Amino acid sequence: MANEITIDPVTRIEGHARIRIGLSDAGQVADAQFQVTQFRGFEKICQGRPLAEMPSLMARICGICPVSHLIASAKACDDILAVKPPKVGEDLRALMNLAQIVQSNALSLFHLASPDLLFGFDADPATRNIVGVAKLHPQLAMDGIYLRKFGQHAIELLGGKRIHPAWIVPGGVESALTAAKRDEIRAMIPEAYAAADRALAWYKNNLLNWAEEAETFGSFQSAFMSLVDAEGNVAHYDGRLRVVDHDGTLLADFDAHDYADYIGEYTDEASFLKPTYFKPRGIENGLYRVGTLARAVVAERFGTPRADAELDAFRSRFGRYPSSSFHYHQTRLLDILYGIERMELYLDDPEILATRVASHAEVNRNVGIGVAEAPRGTLIHHYVVDDDGIIQTANLIIATGHNAAAMNASVLQVARHFVKGERIEEGMLNRVEAVIRCYDPCLSCSTHAMGQMPLHISLVSSDGEVLDEVRR
Repeated sequence: MANEITIDPVTRIEGHARIRIGLSDAGQVADAQFQVTQFRGFEKICQGRPLAEMPSLMARICGICPVSHLIASAKACDDILAVKPPKVGEDLRALMNLAQIVQSNALSLFHLASPDLLFGFDADPATRNIVGVAKLHPQLAMDGIYLRKFGQHAIELLGGKRIHPAWIVPGGVESALTAAKRDEIRAMIPEAYAAADRALAWYKNNLLNWAEEAETFGSFQSAFMSLVDAEGNVAHYDGRLRVVDHDGTLLADFDAHDYADYIGEYTDEASFLKPTYFKPRGIENGLYRVGTLARAVVAERFGTPRADAELDAFRSRFGRYPSSSFHYHQTRLLDILYGIERMELYLDDPEILATRVASHAEVNRNVGIGVAEAPRGTLIHHYVVDDDGIIQTANLIIATGHNAAAMNASVLQVARHFVKGERIEEGMLNRVEAVIRCYDPCLSCSTHAMGQMPLHISLVSSDGEVLDEVRR
């Protein structure tokens, strides 16, 4: 009997990773780890770049959530310029981020997670995929496609293109929203509501089918962190960072500029992913979670009627502070609904068409910090520049890094519950992968530090000849 099981690659996630499961001589799971195997190094790439280039450069980190990087980067640049964008500039930034929240959460739930939920975790992989969803559940598939289309088209109308728009800049945004584009986005909202409502009804009606998974998929006590506004409600664009314990005890409430007092980082020799921890509790006990579940736990309310009604129903069923990471799926639907409602509110404000959309200034500080809520959770950009505005150092703390320790704990918990060494079955291993999908990790976003994992880089010519190699 083998003493190690390797799942390589982990499927239906963004990026490249593997899971290694160690077995005892008796065939019981002794250890398990989620290992990120790709490295991108954006923290190094941006050194020496002018400050004005940073938002567009940072958007290239990810093709799924580029807007959140645009926003966090632009806010860090605002900080260095010591400038506040006009209100409409901030509102337009927030509007674009909400469009991304809708489309990215739809991608995660409908395209990546729904095959397991619809067909069962033990179903034939030949059917358990997005093609199978489209064939057997066409309405659900079309709803997922529409919600993605809605969010992506709104991003395109605002920023000129769907992927990596350069429209968000230091000081605000590049151009005003026209009435025609506003009306085009608004015209899509009724069907977006209908798609979200159908998906929520389907999900809630089928919860009992996934009862065992909901009990074991990352179900443990931890802290949670997210942005909240002045009333303690969900915030995606701006606010204070709040950390609460598993029972709702307030652990910290702080301005993003003080993040280093509360959030620590460390390297993992088995992964290029840079994990974080809640500093007051230390590395061993500092595990916390971010993302849609954290937002539903940390915040008092969403602050919009439809999302608040669904949040009440969710809390009535699972309690005020649910612990299972399986509930990331349902809270993604709440996030989608909230995103649509907030977009509608922004679009209904006549001031959204105001033409003064940016403020202008020179470098006034050497350090800037920007924070936003990405679909997957809290995103922090921290830049240090010289007096000419040239980047000296950059620190990027990504939602997937915040969740790294929780993902490792979840993999171990699920493997111990489902994996039996004497009879390895595909459905067992699929559940180990599926718990990672709950967190919807973005590995391209989060692999920026070198860490300690062995590194092998090859320089290859166009005809395949290896010209040079570096190993560590």
